[in-house]
Amino acid sequence: MWSVCKKELRQFFSSLTGYIAIFVFLLVNGLMLFVFDNNILDFGYATLDRFFQLAPWILLLLIPAITMRSFAEEFKAGTYEILQTRPLSRRQIITGKYLGSLTVVVIALIPTVIYIFSVQRLSSNEGIDTGATIGSYVGLFFLAAVFTAIGICASSFTSNPVIAFIAGLIGCALLYYGFSAISRLPALANGADYYMEMIGIDFHYHSISRGLIDTRDIIYFLSVIFLFFAITGRKLLKR
Repeated sequence: MWSVCKKELRQFFSSLTGYIAIFVFLLVNGLMLFVFDNNILDFGYATLDRFFQLAPWILLLLIPAITMRSFAEEFKAGTYEILQTRPLSRRQIITGKYLGSLTVVVIALIPTVIYIFSVQRLSSNEGIDTGATIGSYVGLFFLAAVFTAIGICASSFTSNPVIAFIAGLIGCALLYYGFSAISRLPALANGADYYMEMIGIDFHYHSISRGLIDTRDIIYFLSVIFLFFAITGRKLLKR
């Protein structure tokens, strides 16, 4: 499993593509936070709410770009058959690729901690809410973990990395915001809108972002991850 994980990391950072993807992620976040209109410097108080509102949408593009080659490239190059000859189960192969992709995402998120110290230094009062910030980072990690599972699953359905990227992007967008959008339909205004919104990632992400880490939200994220693991496993079994 760890050999597959290391292989994924080497493959991602063997060219400039991996470094460019992380650089673009940090650049876009930095510009949106400190340069463009409605940046955090215009709020008048120390907060990173703007970052945690923007990050999921940027990750919608970043994570499918990271995961699109996971299985699609193996199928395209014919190396998946070689991978199957190793003393590894399908679960270990999926987990190895998943951990490799998730590690890249975490590497992209780590430099954003600089935003905390920057806002803290610029603050003239008590500074940022530490509890809410930690909760938001926990929520962002689980959000990235779910997006990575969706991207890996999308990559297992095709041998074309571009199609895997598009499918992963659509899957992440639908699960993140789709149910929230459906809950706003007038037909669901009698109370069903709340339960419909609970199915989506957006509801649980914002719940954790308040600083209160609820076990129900953690169970939800883990359940979605295992669901897409199971779908990926079934798809590989058919091959």
